[in-house]
Amino acid sequence: MNRKTRATSATAAALALTLALSGCASLFSQDAGPAQSTPTNEQVRNELAPFYSQVLQWEDCGDGLQCTDATAPLDYSDPASGDVSLALVRHVATGDRIGSLLVNPGGPGGSGYDFIKDSLDYATDATLQASFDVVGFDPRGVGRSTAVSCYDSADMDEYLYGLTTAERGTDAWIAELAASSEAFAAACAEQTGPLLGTVDTQSAARDLDLLRAVLGDTHLNYLGFSYGTYLGATYAELFPEKVGRLVLDGAVDPSTSNFEVTKTQAVGFENALRAYLADCLAGQDCPFRGSVDSAMTTIGALLESVDVSPITAADGRQLGANALLTAIIYPLYQATAWPQLSTMFDTVLRGSADAAFQFADAYNGRDDSGNYTDNSTESFMAINCIDYAYNADPTVMRAQAAELDAAAPVIGRFMSFGDIGCADWPYKFTGDRAEIHAAGAAPILVVGTTNDPATPYVWAQQLAEQLERGSLVTYTGEGHTAYNKSNSCVNDAVDSYLVDGIVPAADPQC
Repeated sequence: MNRKTRATSATAAALALTLALSGCASLFSQDAGPAQSTPTNEQVRNELAPFYSQVLQWEDCGDGLQCTDATAPLDYSDPASGDVSLALVRHVATGDRIGSLLVNPGGPGGSGYDFIKDSLDYATDATLQASFDVVGFDPRGVGRSTAVSCYDSADMDEYLYGLTTAERGTDAWIAELAASSEAFAAACAEQTGPLLGTVDTQSAARDLDLLRAVLGDTHLNYLGFSYGTYLGATYAELFPEKVGRLVLDGAVDPSTSNFEVTKTQAVGFENALRAYLADCLAGQDCPFRGSVDSAMTTIGALLESVDVSPITAADGRQLGANALLTAIIYPLYQATAWPQLSTMFDTVLRGSADAAFQFADAYNGRDDSGNYTDNSTESFMAINCIDYAYNADPTVMRAQAAELDAAAPVIGRFMSFGDIGCADWPYKFTGDRAEIHAAGAAPILVVGTTNDPATPYVWAQQLAEQLERGSLVTYTGEGHTAYNKSNSCVNDAVDSYLVDGIVPAADPQC
């Protein structure tokens, strides 16, 4: 199963071929702020009152930041059944404080704690840092919060990079993938316990409301990227009266099915690959020659070649088509990484797998020692497997594979059969993937990038149209998400909305 909407956080970019995606936290000298957060006086069910009335105790955690943990119910329908811990980090406002701004980097499975602690200036600009306590948090199931756990590093290597023996698409190949997925699901259930059934996005959105209250805010101010837009939109649907100012950048269409997500992303990454090739062929030191079409044919042949005859890396791992596709997709998230993508292609075409594994490892959270530094893969699977419906009927999957191949002829076939990954998951999706209208909510800002490969622009258009008071900001350009990484037009629109409540009268067309 291909990771669908995981944001490329700055912490994931600490690899030898450094992507220009990173930022680092500055040292701050402002007042450290209160050691306690005073919760709001919320009218909630009696069994939720102890959670909503808790007082957060903040401690210094370096670089001018404060950290704490909040406690949330394991199951909101039965708060007495247990609880979970939610890890938070904040940068206290340097100017006239409006309130808290909660930030989610995407995923699902991305660590908002690491995003703010390691990359504050990448996540937000000085204007937002002056006006808000910028708060990063790990959603339930993720990172430093009560987390999903499945495999040790050796087993995760086999799960992510192990090669099948049968030919792609055959019954035997499907059986191998199904066995691998079933073993992974069983390990997650055994290691994680009841939490595994409560990591859905609706539960995480209820956590958002709890965090809003214990931080002392009457309304939620929120900046969500990628999957974080679905989390924010879900919050607005559940708690429209509590919506303050929500920015949803790199939007996910909440009504889209699992297969439509895969298909739209396959087209998005194929278009991004073509844009990269056009830029590469127009410059110097491009590993390809001829036209964009001929270069795409070369890449397709390369994927087919390693699918049959993998390339052995220096550490003994074998680079197959799935790992190579991950290595290609990772630097397509931002156009500033295209030169490194050229270097990677050049080395693979020369028969070396090492640079490709560097990219794939960075995407999967694996360090140079072979250890997985986060649980992003495990939490990604756990959340997506319960957030979407899946159909692992081979006849259906083969029909969908043909559709993917037609829509994205170079990479589509390598993104097919993804439903196998969640077919035997112990907790199933219930309900419908429906439009979100957030009736009665305050205006919500939706930001979309015209050639965003991971969350294609059409999703931003659709979400802005669905929301009762959605306002679209379009960035014409490349890459995944736009705020604080595109141009002043986008930044000014977002800052004016979050700080001053100014909603664009029309799409500024940035």
